[in-house]
Formats: sequence, C-alpha cells, structure tokens
Amino acid sequence: MFIGEYNHQIDEKGRISVPTKFRNDLVQGAVVTRGLDSSLFLLPLEEWDKLAGSIAGLPLGQANSRAFARLMLAGAMDVNLDKQGRFIVPEFLRKYAGLEKKVVIVGVNTRLELWDEDTWNEYRTKTEQDAESIAEQLGELGI
Repeated sequence: MFIGEYNHQIDEKGRISVPTKFRNDLVQGAVVTRGLDSSLFLLPLEEWDKLAGSIAGLPLGQANSRAFARLMLAGAMDVNLDKQGRFIVPEFLRKYAGLEKKVVIVGVNTRLELWDEDTWNEYRTKTEQDAESIAEQLGELGI
C-alpha cells in the first residue's frame, strides 16, 4: 500500500527518485501515465493491468469512455527503476503535469501520484478546507 507525501526533485535528465520504501513494489516494472487533477499516476504492473482491464470494459460507444481511455492509455509508458531507484519521466508527461524541478510524490493506496509542488500545495490546501463537506457527501453515499 502506498501512503504519505514525499518531496523530490527531477534532475536535468528528467529522472526522479522513487521513495526507498516503495521501490520493492516497483522492481518488476511500472507504468507512468497521465493522471487526474494535473498529476501523473505511477502504478506497479499488477495494478496497471487491473486499471487497463477496467478501461477495456468501458462502453466504446460513449464519448467519455473513449476520452478517458485515450487519456490513460495513449500517454502510458513502461518504466524501470535504475540502481538508484530512479526512472525517467518522459518530457510530454512532465509538460502535462507541469513538472519542472520540485515534485511531490503522493501515495494513494494502489498508485503513486506525481505532482508539481505548487500545484499539490494548492490542491491539498483546498481539499483540507473542504474536508467536512467532502466527508458529509461521502457519508450520504455510505462511505
């Protein structure tokens, strides 16, 4: 399970280091792709296979399903960690998420999210301010 927030930097070659505690979960390989809310998703291969399978099951006749599949699948890249636990974030994905230097890696259960530090801080602050409202809405859904 991925949890926590970790501050890292992208080097001049576009490499980012994965927090040490998560490296064993990614040693068999991983996939990085466009995420939501201006982030990138980094998933172990097993979790990627589950997500890709769910996407494949979406109705092809619905425009939103096609758009979501394209967002997730067209930008997906296989990655492998080097000996220092780093991987290269492709330039087009760095641009998508606005990743330049300072990055926050966020553990979200089955995936890691990569955020531009400023974007993450804004998102986190807003979410913290809205926490009670969010909890109430989820409570209505039985969560």
